[in-house]
Amino acid sequence: MNRFENHVVVITGGAQGIGRAAAQRFAREGARVAVLDIDRAAAQETAEAIGGLAFPCDVSDKESVQDAVQGVIGQCGRLDVLFANAGIYRGGALTELTLETWQAVLDVNLTGVMLSCQAVAPTMMAQKSGSIVVMSSMAAKTSWAETAAYSAAKTGAIGLVRSVARELGPYNVNCNAVCLGHADTELLHDVDERVCVAEGWQQGTYLERLVDENPMQRLCNLEEVAGLVAYLASDEARYINGQAIEIDGGLVLS
Repeated sequence: MNRFENHVVVITGGAQGIGRAAAQRFAREGARVAVLDIDRAAAQETAEAIGGLAFPCDVSDKESVQDAVQGVIGQCGRLDVLFANAGIYRGGALTELTLETWQAVLDVNLTGVMLSCQAVAPTMMAQKSGSIVVMSSMAAKTSWAETAAYSAAKTGAIGLVRSVARELGPYNVNCNAVCLGHADTELLHDVDERVCVAEGWQQGTYLERLVDENPMQRLCNLEEVAGLVAYLASDEARYINGQAIEIDGGLVLS
């Protein structure tokens, strides 16, 4: 299946985890993939593994985002898909949340998405074609305690997606969000370690509880997320616009 033959795909936070899985998926389907990541070496390694391009990029910095996107366009001549995936997690009690932590999470998880959309929009509008997929979270739909900054940023990302969808829709550009539940990522394992240390639990206990609460009794795997992202970016999903699609194993039901 070569749904993305002759397509250029940009993935922020593309060096590892979900970003890397998506990069591999798009490459398998014929795309030329540009891996954007703040970790230059990791971006280069992922790009080399899939025959793609690598660009250093700090999504919280407008100049960095613009330079990376213009670099892609300069080398490839076009830009067909943006997967705005870069994100960080910082948790903690509301009463202990510092302004610095709050701002850092919003800078990456919300402002970074806006800057990425802003950077690709002129090219997609000129082409009169394109697709934007934004990584949000189930934290935007059914939040948890001690996730104030993360939940706020991911909720904001859904609002941003709706606005972008309305604005770019007339140019044949669609924009949708992926609302991920609990996936088997390094980030989630880091959260497990911090929670278990704080609660005095054996490592892995928090992950076990998440699995027990999920109707499907497992975590989401990265290939499943990459598959949804690829579908939303494909011509098959062209008329899906401004939506926040859940991939959570039924978590929202529980």
